[in-house]
Amino acid sequence: MRGILLATLMKLLSACLWPSSAGRSVDSTGKHDGLLWYKDSGQHLLGDFSMAVVQANNLLEDQSQVESGPLSTLDSGSGPYGTFIGIYDGHGGPETSRFVNDHLFQHLKRFAAEQGCMSMDVIRKAYEATEEGFLGVVTKQWPVKPLIAAVGSCCLVGVICGGMLYIANVGDSRAVLGRAMKATGEAIALQLSAEHNVSIESVRQEMHSLHPDDSHIVVLKHNVWRVKGLIQVSRSIGDMYLKKAEFNREPLYTKYRLREPIKRPILSGEPSITEHELQPQDQFLIFASDGLWEQLSNQEAVDIVQNHPRNGIARRLVKMAMQAAAKKREMRYSDLMKIERGVRRHFHDDITVVVIYLDTSVVSSAKGPSLSIRGRGMTFPKKL
Repeated sequence: MRGILLATLMKLLSACLWPSSAGRSVDSTGKHDGLLWYKDSGQHLLGDFSMAVVQANNLLEDQSQVESGPLSTLDSGSGPYGTFIGIYDGHGGPETSRFVNDHLFQHLKRFAAEQGCMSMDVIRKAYEATEEGFLGVVTKQWPVKPLIAAVGSCCLVGVICGGMLYIANVGDSRAVLGRAMKATGEAIALQLSAEHNVSIESVRQEMHSLHPDDSHIVVLKHNVWRVKGLIQVSRSIGDMYLKKAEFNREPLYTKYRLREPIKRPILSGEPSITEHELQPQDQFLIFASDGLWEQLSNQEAVDIVQNHPRNGIARRLVKMAMQAAAKKREMRYSDLMKIERGVRRHFHDDITVVVIYLDTSVVSSAKGPSLSIRGRGMTFPKKL
């Protein structure tokens, strides 16, 4: 009897700690090591993959997913097949990134079913529907939780389908391709995603061209460029306080409220989308939140992947980034690992990495078992 009760209790505890989405087959076989979650090796339709997440914030603001199999809701299975990768780097809280993690892929499947194929238009519509959905959440919660209007997320998506690679992005997460050089066999790094961080001069110029009547659209504050002195990215999902005038007023905190009324959206939710035909020399893709790229260059990350075994490669990238963060503070990596969540954010951000290996011999025709996995931080009990 005690054994039955214990088994029931463990099942309930597991359900609380690792909630899965209803109606979906979720592969949650990753492992934890303190604030690190990782899945060292897995199979998607087109090759191997590796995934890792390290938490720095008090609540994990990074969310991520890898989905492989049908990319539409067509029951017949006649729709597009492939692999979907999502990196959602939240800011101001985890609400938006969690919402994107729960909804964007489902929108993409619905629009792919309507069009019968994968396309840049399908991806754009999925972003639009996700933004509209979160606007509904903000509208509903605003009277009792006005800070929901100041929560947002970067959103990086990769879709591999029919020999094509689609990359969509709002914010400053990044997708980098490792391509082999024919002469030497070494891999060069090719950044595939456009970034929307106003630390980049071209992004600042874009903001000035979109807001010619606002000389303070971008402000240098504490040696960091910020939109209206508030936020570093010019595009995001959420952040409705900088998109809708009705959310930039009381009861929102004063520090978020602008002196002048919003005449048009200051931030955009429109993704930059590109399409690439995969080549035989394209070896792997690195998708990662800004937490990784703050510590490692594109070529450094590609060299690490190229020169080390596939198994555990995402975890290795996270470790190398954390070692770089520790070195900047002139401290040992082992000491950094002892620092708790929340306080850890003073040393580095949440870091999410997904490495996707490409077997171009199966890119155009692969069909097989479905895979669905999400990067997961630790679930902590509420403090009394």
